[in-house]
Amino acid sequence: MAQNQQSREKSIDDWLPITSSRKAKWWYSAFHNVTAMVGAGVLSLPYAMAQVGWGPGLAILFLSWVITLYTLWQMVEMHEMVPGKRFDRYHELGQHAFGEKLGLYIVVPMQLAVEVGTDIVYMVTGGKSLKKFHDLVCPDCKSIRLTYFIMIFGSVNFILCELPNFNSISAISFAAAIMSFSYSTIGWVASAGRGRLPDVDYGFKASTPTGTFFNFLSALGDVAFAYAGHNVVLEIQATIPSSPEKPSKKPMWKGVIVAYIIVAVCYFPVAIVGYWVFGNSVDDNILITLEKPRWLIAVANMFVVIHVIGSYQVFAMPVFDMMESLLVKKFHLPPSSTLRVITRSVYVVFTMFVAMAIPFFGGLLGFLGGIVFAPTTYFLPCIIWLTIKKPRRFSLSWFANWICIVLGSLLMLLAPIGGMRSIILSAKNYQFFS
Repeated sequence: MAQNQQSREKSIDDWLPITSSRKAKWWYSAFHNVTAMVGAGVLSLPYAMAQVGWGPGLAILFLSWVITLYTLWQMVEMHEMVPGKRFDRYHELGQHAFGEKLGLYIVVPMQLAVEVGTDIVYMVTGGKSLKKFHDLVCPDCKSIRLTYFIMIFGSVNFILCELPNFNSISAISFAAAIMSFSYSTIGWVASAGRGRLPDVDYGFKASTPTGTFFNFLSALGDVAFAYAGHNVVLEIQATIPSSPEKPSKKPMWKGVIVAYIIVAVCYFPVAIVGYWVFGNSVDDNILITLEKPRWLIAVANMFVVIHVIGSYQVFAMPVFDMMESLLVKKFHLPPSSTLRVITRSVYVVFTMFVAMAIPFFGGLLGFLGGIVFAPTTYFLPCIIWLTIKKPRRFSLSWFANWICIVLGSLLMLLAPIGGMRSIILSAKNYQFFS
C-alpha cells in the first residue's frame, strides 16, 4: 500500500511543472533569476531616487542589493539541507521550519500574492508598453484604448502558458533576460546622451516635510518590488540535477552570482544617471521622460513587452504548480493535458481581467510591495535560517539575520503607508477599464 502511494506521488511529481524536468544547467539559473528580478520596476528607480535624494537613495539601493543577495544565498543553501530530500518549493521549506500546516499558512498566501500580483502588473505593463510603441510608431493613428492592448498582450501568454515546465520556457526566459538588460541600458545611455537638464533640481519632489516623509515610504515600496526574485528561487533550483557528490547549490549559486552582477549593472546606472539628468522632474517610468529619439524609445518599449512576457511565465510557473498539485493531490483529478489547459487558461483570463479592470494596479504595488514582497525577500529566509540552523547567539550569522529581520520588518510596516497615500492622492485620475 505504502509502495503504491509512493509510486503515485512520484508519477505526480514527474508530471508537475516544477519537478518534471531536472536537466537545467547553471546558466539557466542565471537568466531565470535575471528575468524574475530585473522587471519593469528598474525603470521606476530614478523616480524612487527623486523621492528620497542622493544619499538615502544610494544607501537603500545598495543595502537592498546586499541583503537580498544574502537571503538568496540562504535559500540556495537550505534547498538540500536535509540529506536525501529537496525543498523544491518555497512552502515546503516553510513547512519544514514551522510545521506542516503553519508553514503553508505563512508562506503560500504571501507567495501567491507576490506571484499573482506581479503577473497582473506585467499584464498592465505589457499593455502600456505596446500602446506606447503603437503611439510612437504611428503618432497620427487613431488612439486605441489600453484595454485592447492588454488583451493583445494576454493572448500571447495564453499560448505560452501551455509549455509544461520551467525548462521548456528557458528560451523565452533567456530572451527576456537579454531584453531587460537592453532596455535598462537604453534607459541610462539615452539619458546620459541627452545630458543634464540646465535647470535640474535635486531637491525633494514634495514641498512639505509630511509629503517628503510619505514619498520616502513610497520609494521603499518601489525598491522592495525591484528585488522580488526570491519567490521563485527554490523552484528554479529544483530544475537543476543534484547528487551527493554534485549538489545543486553549486551551479545554482554560480548562476545567482552572475544574475546579481547583471542586476547591479542594470539597476545602479539607471537609478544614478536617470536622477542625475532629470532630477526631481523624472517620471515614474524613465522611458516616458525620454521622448527622443523616438525610434529608440519605441524599440525600448518593445523590449519591455518581450521581457514581461518572459517574466509573466517565470512567475506563473509556481502558481501553475500549486493549482495542478491541489487539483491532482487533494481533489484526485487525473493529471492530463486537458486539466493543464483549463487551469492555466483560467489563470491567464483572471490576471488579464483584473489588469483590464484596474490598469492602475502598478499604483497598488507600492502598497503591496511592502506587505508581501518585503517578508518573502528580506526577512522570511532569515527567520527560517534561525529556526532550522540555530546559529550561536551573538555570532556573526545571528547578528546578520536579526539585522535583516529588523530592517525587513520596518520595510513591511512603513512602505504600505506611503503606497496607500499615493493611491489616495492619485485616485481621482484612476479610470476602471480605461
